[in-house]
Amino acid sequence: MKSRTTKVVAAAFAATVLLGTATACTTDTAEADTAKSSFISKSVLEAGQANPMIAQGVAIGADTAVYKTSGIGPSAGNKTAPEGSPESYIDSQFSGGVLPAGVSVTEAQGINVLKKIRDNLEAQGLSLEDVVTMRVFLDNAPGADKADYTGWNRAYRQFFANTNLDTGDTELVPMGTAAPIAPIERNSARPTRFALEVAGLPIAGWLVEVEVDAVYPEGKEPA
Repeated sequence: MKSRTTKVVAAAFAATVLLGTATACTTDTAEADTAKSSFISKSVLEAGQANPMIAQGVAIGADTAVYKTSGIGPSAGNKTAPEGSPESYIDSQFSGGVLPAGVSVTEAQGINVLKKIRDNLEAQGLSLEDVVTMRVFLDNAPGADKADYTGWNRAYRQFFANTNLDTGDTELVPMGTAAPIAPIERNSARPTRFALEVAGLPIAGWLVEVEVDAVYPEGKEPA
């Protein structure tokens, strides 16, 4: 049988080990918390591409504030078209609803929607650069047998992924079949994204509906 002295020494040793473990855990946790607090988000891009359209994934740090919009569709601003028609939701930058050569109604609506998303984010102290994820729903234009992904992608490039990551230069982007032009908004962000065709959208005439997730950059918090 162990002596009382042996038991006391053993207990003291155990307490020292436990205290050391607790101290190490506390230090490790503090270091981990510090590491977490300094990381906001990072896009994972395919290697070798200087101007990829979207990210393969986006890592978001712990305790990062995320803002999620509702699904946003275009505003009806074209009074020359019948109410509730796809043409009535053409972006107001196209005066009188007249589209330049090759610009589709989906492309014009996409520009309309992305401007509204920009306004939505700015009202929360965010910008399009803070977007990390995007979900896109496309309906067929009347008479079309599939959604206009090409038109949507042209609209997207007007606001996202329009800088060369190697050089930092702004890339010219297409609008319809005209020669490429400077984008509406310069933005290096590459969010993750899916775009899918749906049987219908909630508002008659909508061909595009988009929702996004954005992360608050360091030093900013939700109001």
